[in-house]
Amino acid sequence: MNETIARFGFPATLVAEFEHWVVLARPAQPTLGSLVLAAKSDATAFGDLPAGAHAELKPAAAAIEAALTRAVDYAKLNYLMLMMVDPHVHFHVIPRYEGAREWRGREFVDCGWPKVPDLGHAVTLEGVDLAALVTWLKGGF
Repeated sequence: MNETIARFGFPATLVAEFEHWVVLARPAQPTLGSLVLAAKSDATAFGDLPAGAHAELKPAAAAIEAALTRAVDYAKLNYLMLMMVDPHVHFHVIPRYEGAREWRGREFVDCGWPKVPDLGHAVTLEGVDLAALVTWLKGGF
């Protein structure tokens, strides 16, 4: 696994795995169910990924969308390829919804709705809370 995957907490945050991609729970949750879809490759440019990674985006996205529909009943789903700090190819997958979702006594408000997601406003989970989120999200895959 590459450094970007490790920085997002792999293996503790692993929700699902494909041949070319991993799906990780994002420790900082701007909205409930926020994920990272990260390429296992060492590529730092989207166009440098192997053809198989591009082809596998379809089943990976379908699995993510089905799981997050069940988990948070999102209205829209944003795939953000930012790669500013973490250099390897990855997407931040942000479920979007009006208002808030509650999970384990915590409220997750989509502060940017209906515009650009507010990544700076996030509920940061760690320890047992992050582990519980990973387990909960895995159940949808």
